Amino acid sequence: MIRDFDSRYRAVSSRDERFDGWFIVAVTSTGIYCRPSCPAVTPKRANVRFYPTAGAAQYAGFRACKRCLPDAVPGSPEWDVRADVAARAMRLISDGVVDREGVSGLARRLGYTERHLHRLLVAELGAGPLALARTRRAHTARLLLEATDLSVTGVAFAAGFSSIRQFNETVRSVFAATPGELRRAGRRAGSSEGVEGGEIHLRLPYREPFDAGGLLDFLGARAVRGIESYEDGVYRRTLRLPRGAGTVALSAGQRRIRCVLRLEDLRDLGAAVQRSRRLLDLDADPLAVAEALALDAALAPLVARRPGLRVPGSVDGTELAMRAVLGQQVSVAGAGTLAGRLVDSRGEALAEALAEPDRGLTHLFPAPASLVGLEAREIGLPAARHRALVGLARALELGEVALDPGADRDEAHRRLLSLQGIGPWTASYVAMRALGDPDAFLPTDLGVRRALARLGRPDDPGSVEALAEGWRPWRSYAVQHLWAGLDDAPTEKRERREETVL
Repeated sequence: MIRDFDSRYRAVSSRDERFDGWFIVAVTSTGIYCRPSCPAVTPKRANVRFYPTAGAAQYAGFRACKRCLPDAVPGSPEWDVRADVAARAMRLISDGVVDREGVSGLARRLGYTERHLHRLLVAELGAGPLALARTRRAHTARLLLEATDLSVTGVAFAAGFSSIRQFNETVRSVFAATPGELRRAGRRAGSSEGVEGGEIHLRLPYREPFDAGGLLDFLGARAVRGIESYEDGVYRRTLRLPRGAGTVALSAGQRRIRCVLRLEDLRDLGAAVQRSRRLLDLDADPLAVAEALALDAALAPLVARRPGLRVPGSVDGTELAMRAVLGQQVSVAGAGTLAGRLVDSRGEALAEALAEPDRGLTHLFPAPASLVGLEAREIGLPAARHRALVGLARALELGEVALDPGADRDEAHRRLLSLQGIGPWTASYVAMRALGDPDAFLPTDLGVRRALARLGRPDDPGSVEALAEGWRPWRSYAVQHLWAGLDDAPTEKRERREETVL
């Protein structure tokens, strides 16, 4: 991350799209804030102010540029990489926690008082939690105005505003336009595709390059009957959201991911979009990752072969963790079979208006509480793995293990390891995919060791761990490149086990 003024100003002067989302540039002479690549005339240095977030710029009295739409960019990779309180707070705010639980709920999740959390975020991010949440609500409102035919009143409450007056004031303050003007301008700009048959069509931005096909193939190969499907390049799945259920369809588009959402409650739009972005790792900075990993001569060819490789995430940390336990020591196909049985037995049926039986979407993955009383023979689990699954579900239900976007990664890792039947591999895999840790590593993984052996590197766990020190803080991406390298070896017989690539 570039922090000095001169480097940031050079990025603005060159209209460098790579830094969109990394920081905000505000212009005192116009009162407007923009993304770094805004096509407008470069402002004078004396009139430029830089802010870490759009919320901070708004808090300082600036409004969003109508030309470059600075909120319609990938998020800052900094919040994914960092594990401190400010980054955890940003991830929770993006998921809508302040709108649902208030600042008190956010502070409680992070283990701070409201006053101390406010001071910390103002110092780190330039704005407090309410201002940051206000920015998120404004962004959700813009999406709803552009992508649906909801009335202005409907948009206001669906976006999380408590009154029409508050909604109108916020829209005018942030965008310097009325909701009607914003709707017309957004549709002309083509940042969304509208609503059709109850579906909300959006386009999700990302930083290039992006190996969309490889990521969607990874998810599709692990699709579980009833909750996921993958056909003709379109990955679909069901969503358990804060206020209801939903479904999402994701596919590669022109410099965007096509996202089609169906929601029981439109107030879940922001959370659904953010979870879809986390699933596809859309806020990553692929150039920074590639530059770091390519310093290793052995990894460099793999990195060059798969530009824009991402780390698959998850839409629900609890689901990912339970599926990881189900898949221990079995093949990918075997893990999918077990998960499908669990969905059939304990999953929650989708409402008829959302279900798509012809596309395989009929259920939500079971919530942890629904596994109470699950017997091993119910889905054909070995006794040891049954105990691990039920123990994990109980810990998740009681809040003994937190796997939400704002979870403390180190603490979650320690608590997972304290549970019976969960070892270092599973805990690290959950950290990688459920918690979005870019630096999780699996030194004992069979696929990692095979890939390193093919590269002529030592493959014993101790040597692997030492070698991987040079890959920090991107070891999760290194694992993905090593796994992909095995897939690219057509002559090698790959007996891929679920403990290798879930």
